[in-house]
Amino acid sequence: MSQFDLNVQADVLVIGGGPSGAWAALTAAREGARVVLVDKGYCGTSGATAPSGTGLWYVHPTEEEREAAMKSREALGGYLAERGWMKRVLDRTYSNTNQLAEWGYPFPVDEQGESHRRSLQGPDYMKLMRRKVQQAGVRILDHSPALELLADEHGVAGATGINNQTKLTWRVEAAAVVIATGGCAFLSKALGTNVLTGDGYLLAAEAGAELSGMEFSTAYSLAPAFSPVTKSAFYVWATFYYEDGRVIEGAGSQRGRSVIARTLLSQPVYARLDKADEAVKTAMRQAQPNFFLSFDRLGIDPFTQKFPVTLRFEGTVRGTGGIHIVDETCATKVPGLYAAGDAATRELICGGFTGGGSHNAAWAMSSGYWSGEGAARYALKLGRHAADRGARGLAEASGVPKLASERPGAVEASDIVKAVQAEVFPYDRNWFRTGDGMKGSLGRLDDVWRELTRSGVYAADSNAVRVREAAAMTATARWMFASGLERRETRGMHRREDFPGQDQAQRHRIVSGGLEQVWAKPLGDAGAHDETKPTTREAAVS
Repeated sequence: MSQFDLNVQADVLVIGGGPSGAWAALTAAREGARVVLVDKGYCGTSGATAPSGTGLWYVHPTEEEREAAMKSREALGGYLAERGWMKRVLDRTYSNTNQLAEWGYPFPVDEQGESHRRSLQGPDYMKLMRRKVQQAGVRILDHSPALELLADEHGVAGATGINNQTKLTWRVEAAAVVIATGGCAFLSKALGTNVLTGDGYLLAAEAGAELSGMEFSTAYSLAPAFSPVTKSAFYVWATFYYEDGRVIEGAGSQRGRSVIARTLLSQPVYARLDKADEAVKTAMRQAQPNFFLSFDRLGIDPFTQKFPVTLRFEGTVRGTGGIHIVDETCATKVPGLYAAGDAATRELICGGFTGGGSHNAAWAMSSGYWSGEGAARYALKLGRHAADRGARGLAEASGVPKLASERPGAVEASDIVKAVQAEVFPYDRNWFRTGDGMKGSLGRLDDVWRELTRSGVYAADSNAVRVREAAAMTATARWMFASGLERRETRGMHRREDFPGQDQAQRHRIVSGGLEQVWAKPLGDAGAHDETKPTTREAAVS
């Protein structure tokens, strides 16, 4: 008799129910695959997209518009983006967005009757996507985070997890897996990021996959100090002030966020959206009504009254790092394992810099589509019984616990989270980076890793998910700093105080990986770590 309360077989398992996961599940089902989607929250309401409005990289297919769209962010991203991938994403985003309109998404229409498709309201978008996924016959397991992948000598073969509400365990055997778990914001309280703790990165690394661009993870977004809403675009209309009312010179410029970060190291910063005219004020409230909820509740008029601001860390949610993909199907180096959305690297279209929405939303729907298509074709080629392989879980072999420890001396998961946050949140450690500073952070994080793998982890509420989240955040932070040390220059959002310039010789991507010992190397540099050492997956099944 199985030790799991629920046992399911499928062709494709999608882990994550945000936009990329929904597109992956829908596309895989349309390819004829049996699909199961598991979500840490409730598919359609959890994640960064669901509670917010987002811009969309929707560009009409004319040569002039496409050229301008591709060129607009290349310099900001350090010229690491690839035109071929940009064109693919622009084509797929254009097609998928028009598909949303055909399904009935309520895009606004102007007085001339033209539909404007450059933004999406998260609640409407994800409600529609959940309905389409269900109509396609996908089985959805809500509130059911994955705790470990399954694998054998042929590749990944599903995952196991638990239902957070019922505490019932589940096992889904599948010939292919798409990781669409989003990025990692380290429980910074940014809106919609409470479920985005790097879980998919840890799952992929345990299977032997690599990451790419993890140095580009220093995304801090402007937000009112009393609000989780990070809508930095609105601050184009802001003036920034010291506490005594003086204007902070340069805070509203292109490099203004660095000025604000330096100021926040020693004193509060205040903002007022006093550059917005009446038309802009109206447009703001229509586009992002949730931005104003906290202001209205506190009786603050952000257009006429100063309010305190902070830079809230969003890590790889707005950064560009993630799981390294090796081909146009969004496959990883591990057979049967795919990645999409914020879980996958966005360097291919953004290089080393991205903001909120726009490219991120386009990448989510495009990579979701391709990963679902690729996973389905891979699984169906193997045959209907390919999932029935008796594969084993990978967590034990990696040394990362998947259950709360009962060993004496086990460390509390919340203490691990605080220790990780102490390295990634401070501006003087992670925004303004130095080699010595990152070495110090990496050394302390290595100590945390050894403690959680050797002493064990427990959660005060006996929640196994908290254990995995703590481990995933620790691993993510280690890859971030290891990659940051490897990139000895300033490029994109990776800022080195000790290497303030951009080095043409370093115009390459950096891949990283490892659990017990992390490593980082330029893409294609096979000598930077031991390629002959078995991956975690290979060790687990040998």
